[in-house]
Amino acid sequence: MPKLQGFEFWSRTLRGARHVVAPMVDQSELAWRLLSRRHGAQLCYTPMLHAQVFVRDANYRKENLYCEVCPEDRPLIVQFCANDPEVFVQAALLAQDYCDAIDLNLGCPQMIAKRGHYGAFLQDEWDLLQRMILLAHEKLSVPVTCKIRVFPEIDKTVRYAQMLEKAGCQLLTVHGRTKEQKGPLSGAAITWVHFSANRKAVAIPVFANGNIQCLQDVERCLRDTGVQGVMSAEGNLHNPALFEGRSPAVWELAEEYLDIVREHPCPLSYVRAHLFKLWHHTLQVHQELREELAKVKTLEGIAAVSQELKLRCQEEISRQEGVKPTGDLPFHWICQPYIRPGPREGSKEKAGVRSKRALEEEECGAEVLSKNKQKKQLRNPHKTFDPSLKPKYAKCDQCGNPKGNRCVFSLCRGCCKKRASKETADCPGHGLLFKTKLEKSLAWKEAQPELQEPQPAAPGTPGGFSEVMGSALA
Repeated sequence: MPKLQGFEFWSRTLRGARHVVAPMVDQSELAWRLLSRRHGAQLCYTPMLHAQVFVRDANYRKENLYCEVCPEDRPLIVQFCANDPEVFVQAALLAQDYCDAIDLNLGCPQMIAKRGHYGAFLQDEWDLLQRMILLAHEKLSVPVTCKIRVFPEIDKTVRYAQMLEKAGCQLLTVHGRTKEQKGPLSGAAITWVHFSANRKAVAIPVFANGNIQCLQDVERCLRDTGVQGVMSAEGNLHNPALFEGRSPAVWELAEEYLDIVREHPCPLSYVRAHLFKLWHHTLQVHQELREELAKVKTLEGIAAVSQELKLRCQEEISRQEGVKPTGDLPFHWICQPYIRPGPREGSKEKAGVRSKRALEEEECGAEVLSKNKQKKQLRNPHKTFDPSLKPKYAKCDQCGNPKGNRCVFSLCRGCCKKRASKETADCPGHGLLFKTKLEKSLAWKEAQPELQEPQPAAPGTPGGFSEVMGSALA
């Protein structure tokens, strides 16, 4: 069957999806995708996967894609971050049989993406991006798509989109923020003019992403911009029923999600993060349960905290019957969006001036740890954040991971295993004995003919079983 492209791909393979759940690192795992699909999502993305790690690590492939195959979880797009055409295509070839399309992440604005040179930090390298998309378009049996962030200038964003389309991109998701807009500097997405301008400039489907908090936002975006679909990330995390136009009680969706996790397990950190988002507003009221949720170390422990939150909310509801609600969050127990506060007024800091690393160093030197580090210390009282106490590791000569102290090749275990296997060598430091095992195997094989060689019969004695039986019968 020929590979579908553009609008044909969107209408037939993706079934004309308009309600889309965004790729979210450690958050759009199978259990969450299934919950979202039950409540109106028509298309989901996997979390962003690292192409280089996906190619070299079989366990990474198994944990992040191969073990998550589920018939209900389609249509599905797998997203990779990459900065090398060959590596991107190798990873995509390993994933293409488990999804409906491969997406290249060109929108991640985080510091880790800057250090790794991927995501939104490739948006000025048009020659590299053309080669990556073109090669993937030629080699893959499924379409290649892209998710981008905008430039401040509309005309540059339009030319960017047209370049990707010309290279072979079959569907474009436009996040309406620049790469500088992240974290507390996110603010509202840039005017939707970017969406409509890109939609008119290309002949492939366009999805809009950014600041989608409710179904009314979805419908207005579709109507005003003409895009084919609307993608939600943070809005979906706070209300998985967003695409249904409902704001149910938090415990309804929390309990449903936990039931799905029991059937399709995922790391406990993912579950904890989802419960923090769902119960975000209620946890502002019941701070002690926030700390309890941060400390529990089992799925049933998380479920117990969620149940306690439910009981407290129901008690509060019963007390408020017939009473006019007061306060900033009178109905904190329903799923509702979280509006990120912008930069503080009067602040002299400019967007992007202080890096995340600088802030982390400042926190480490401060007497009071950040909330995030306090949570980690609650879970592990022996954990320290003093840089001087952090162990220093020598790096592997090939991949940069910590090398083995007693490795004969000065490599990490993964690289050492590949080299020792290729050269049939031993590395006692890593417990790899390819040469020793081969020598033992050869010695054993050489000894086998001597063990199996038949012994000559003594003169005058029967030579074998048939001869002995013949004599006995005679």
